[in-house]
Amino acid sequence: MNASPQRRGMVLPIVLTLAGAAQALTFAPGPLPDGALALVQILALAVLARITLHGASTRQALVRGWWFATVYFSIGLYWLYVSMHDYGDLSAPMSAGGVLLLSAFLALFPGAACALARRLTPAAQQAPWRAVLIWAAAWTLFEWLRATVLTGFPWLNIGYAQVDSPIAGWAPILGVHGMAFIAACAAAALAGLWPAHATGKPESGRRGALLALVLPLAMVLLGWPLHHIAWSQPAGRPLHARLVQGNVPQSDKFNPALIRQGLQRHFELAALPPAQGEPAPDVIILPETVLPIFQDQLPPQVWDAWRDVAARQHAALIMGVPLHTIEASGRARYTNSAIGLTADTPLDALLRGRTEQRYDKRHLVPWGEYVPPGFHWFIRMLNIPLGDFDRGAQRQKPFAIAGQELALNICYEDLFGPALLPALQPMDGEPGATLLVNISNLGWFGDTWALRQHLQIARMRTLETARPMITDTNTGITAAIDAQGRVLSRLAPHTIGVLAVTVQGMRGLTPYARLGDLPIMLLIATILLAAAVCAWRRRAEH
Repeated sequence: MNASPQRRGMVLPIVLTLAGAAQALTFAPGPLPDGALALVQILALAVLARITLHGASTRQALVRGWWFATVYFSIGLYWLYVSMHDYGDLSAPMSAGGVLLLSAFLALFPGAACALARRLTPAAQQAPWRAVLIWAAAWTLFEWLRATVLTGFPWLNIGYAQVDSPIAGWAPILGVHGMAFIAACAAAALAGLWPAHATGKPESGRRGALLALVLPLAMVLLGWPLHHIAWSQPAGRPLHARLVQGNVPQSDKFNPALIRQGLQRHFELAALPPAQGEPAPDVIILPETVLPIFQDQLPPQVWDAWRDVAARQHAALIMGVPLHTIEASGRARYTNSAIGLTADTPLDALLRGRTEQRYDKRHLVPWGEYVPPGFHWFIRMLNIPLGDFDRGAQRQKPFAIAGQELALNICYEDLFGPALLPALQPMDGEPGATLLVNISNLGWFGDTWALRQHLQIARMRTLETARPMITDTNTGITAAIDAQGRVLSRLAPHTIGVLAVTVQGMRGLTPYARLGDLPIMLLIATILLAAAVCAWRRRAEH
């Protein structure tokens, strides 16, 4: 009599571990076909929904959800080990422990979602459609909280795994959190079918589970026509850009003995004349911290050489530079920035970091670009330079180049979709951005899944905003993505090269660009509030 529960107790952790590992594989690591990633993600999450919604208690749901998520974060974020150990000189045990501790902390959010869903859900087999909505709302709420609390870390949001599925048609309306809601709905609905078959439920129970599947299936299918709506329109002529990928190893990039060599490589690539048949570039884009020292540490002759490149190419240059500037109050300010320069940019403006076209990174990486209070001891253990920057302003002027308005973001800022939206809005009589540009240095993560995951995230931002995006990175993946999320062209990671792309800027605001996360948050708040009221009434009746 007791053998079956004992066996279940032994099997469930294994099942949850395998499901968590499967979910980690769906965030663009390859080699699965794109459409298969979305299906695997929903099936993996359905396993968790089945086990937690039909569990014995809220506490049990919390623990099982936490374990599932700890597995999938540990695998999906394994590349953080590379940055801490290979490039930060942290010991192997400390680096592995850091990844596990971060994963265990992030897993608290999915664990809490499972606990909340179990707490608010009546017997799942009696009200399967309610279970579907409550599960999806709870999961989405905690995805949103994970993107917000303590500056947020929304990497591996389940919506990203759906970028090539029909659900992607909802991105311009509800954003990545709306896609997560629909995917979670589908997972919970599939989970509801399992006990109907396994436990011999009455015919009415099976009908209820099938009816619960109708809602997510309808939302998924509706994504197809939504994907074909033209949410934006071409603006001006296409922009001709050249994207420089220098592939300077991270171990060399900040080495004082090798800085000159890295600068020379990027300089030579930027100065290459267009190939035969290639249009003359309007802009040449270089990656984050292509100049790995502050701008006022460079001799004036170096800035003169860069201005000469701009003159010979008849193009603007955009490059990532750490800036040291002095405010009117006399306070020194340090920022991780992107600047635009042309042949006519004054030398004094370059040396002082006061160029007309400038973007200062505003969403800084904890411990990498700023040190949270009480954690300076951790930074001292790492051999990572440039550890404490000032934040940029929330709204910054796009770069006006060849009739297009380029909104810059740096490194992992493109994870935070709502933060990119202000640049799309017209301001002070000037048009909003027509094109997004991300410059990054992913060399910290070697040849790992991080590169493909970051490209997957960039594709989501193009779907949400109906804007193309250019991604220019030190080691890859350097690419151009159109307003429908399709990769137009790309350079292979960890290669030296220049990618010539022609990208059409777009105008027009998607519903998501206008309202951000407000619609999906109102929806899940309504679902959870109604579920909480019903749960309170049930307890009062008993």
